[in-house]
Amino acid sequence: LRMESLPEAVLIKILASIPAVDLVLACRLVCCQWKNLVDGAALWILKCQKEGLTGAESQENAENWQNFYFLSKKRKNLIKNPCGEEDLQHWGEVENGGDGWKIEELPGDFGKEFPSEEVHKYFVTSYEWCRKAQVIDLRAEGYWEELMDTTQPKVVVKDWYAGRSDASCLYELCVKLLSENEDVLAEYKSETITIPQDNDANWTEISHTFSNYGPGVRFVRFEHGGQDTLFWKGWYGVRVTNSSVTVEP
Repeated sequence: LRMESLPEAVLIKILASIPAVDLVLACRLVCCQWKNLVDGAALWILKCQKEGLTGAESQENAENWQNFYFLSKKRKNLIKNPCGEEDLQHWGEVENGGDGWKIEELPGDFGKEFPSEEVHKYFVTSYEWCRKAQVIDLRAEGYWEELMDTTQPKVVVKDWYAGRSDASCLYELCVKLLSENEDVLAEYKSETITIPQDNDANWTEISHTFSNYGPGVRFVRFEHGGQDTLFWKGWYGVRVTNSSVTVEP
């Protein structure tokens, strides 16, 4: 029995068992029929279903199922060293006000445990402004230009902050989507958040989603920081950890 004589539904099931990269780089070059199947939605819907990547929301919103599949499989935190396990490695443009940044073990003095047991450390600021940043190269992370320009997948930014219960502090987050020449194409900047003295020391998540940001995005610049407002020597300022930037369908 020749492959071209197989019913299309059977052929789609066979192709769906082949690794995605091989489908795109090899199978779609075999013949016009295979190209049409690889470029169509049915094959990728089946692959997504087989690998548990679908749900009601994703099925409704995924216009390009091939991009949806690849984005779902590639989804990861693009921030390196988000919890201080490698000291300040990977963080650039570091501003060390007061006594500078310090890494401490959770929960820390006058602090609370983090909601996730996977997080063990945090960064803490001092009595003058401390800031640090990372610039993410999207192409180096595997997000090609056509994908960013045409599909414009969501760029989801999250950060967690907390204060000591015995000290007041400030916190800020600023994230920019940058072009090839590092022009700002989109920006999110939080207000300056004040945590009062005698607070509950609970961890708070802040998040923002970039969408419909236009073509040309090649980098993401993530910056956060803060300070204590009592100007006590040492590390009584805001605590930050578990920062994340993800590209999602």
